[in-house]
Amino acid sequence: MNTSKTLKTLKIIKRFSFVNADRKNIFYYIKRDWILYALLVVPMVFLYLFFYRPMYGLQLAFKEYSITSTISASPWVGFDVFKEIFSMREFPLVLRNTLGLSLLDLVFGFPAPILLAILLNEISSKWFKKTSQTLLYLPHFLSWVIIASIMYQLFAPQSGLVNILITKMGGEFVPFLTENIHWVITYVLVGVWQNVGWGTIIYLATIAGINSELYEAAVVDGAGRFGKIWHITLPGLKSTIIVLLIINLGRIMGSSFDRSMNMANPLVMDVANVISIYVYDVGLKSLRFNVATAVGLFQSVIGFILVLLTNFIAKRAGEQGIT
Repeated sequence: MNTSKTLKTLKIIKRFSFVNADRKNIFYYIKRDWILYALLVVPMVFLYLFFYRPMYGLQLAFKEYSITSTISASPWVGFDVFKEIFSMREFPLVLRNTLGLSLLDLVFGFPAPILLAILLNEISSKWFKKTSQTLLYLPHFLSWVIIASIMYQLFAPQSGLVNILITKMGGEFVPFLTENIHWVITYVLVGVWQNVGWGTIIYLATIAGINSELYEAAVVDGAGRFGKIWHITLPGLKSTIIVLLIINLGRIMGSSFDRSMNMANPLVMDVANVISIYVYDVGLKSLRFNVATAVGLFQSVIGFILVLLTNFIAKRAGEQGIT
């Protein structure tokens, strides 16, 4: 009995000694690297102000809010705001447009950076490769106001440069901006052009990390250029592709307000009216902030579920997910 009590006492003392040692180590590292910890203050404050503090406003989705009152003083209405949104005549159309355009962006926009990164990696001329990368990155830094202005100058029904060239070659005007199907094609292709160069950065970094000895061994085994891409480059990119695919699927319910607002026009609102524009029109312009908050919360929840589902499927398939 005495022996067992002694062992228990020693275990307790040992446990508390480790705790004290850990505490001492923590303060030691803080004192030693206080400059690094001080640098964390700015991003932590940023996260608090713009990511965590705004969560207080999520309760607007469950309240009957008025700008003449405060959030805390507004009465709770439960899920009445969501019921009102789902019963609106325009909401199914807006939801269809958002999902449709996002899926098209995913189908055509997601593989484009992968293919472009592989092509850039195969270029042997360094100056041509760097010049190409610079030109491909440039559209990412242009605002959608500028891109939309360029688009209207190029694809205007009669005065656009593309339609002028088509008519000069004996063709007819193409309604790139005034007909639904043509507008959707233009919307997707312009989005791919704007994002494809910037999206190659991660893939090129991943390719650079692939062991060069694998390519040398493949050459010895008689593999050609396409064989090396198929058996070495693509498998090396697989984990990065899966992680980015999961992240992109989480954004499928979202849509860029700048892109949609600047590229849309009254003639194509049947396909251009997405959730971001809907929130702006119904929620913000009408000062119904509870409606805007409820729609945003709905988007976030659906996106979160899609991320979890895709991550679960990736892990079940034996791949490494995001968690």
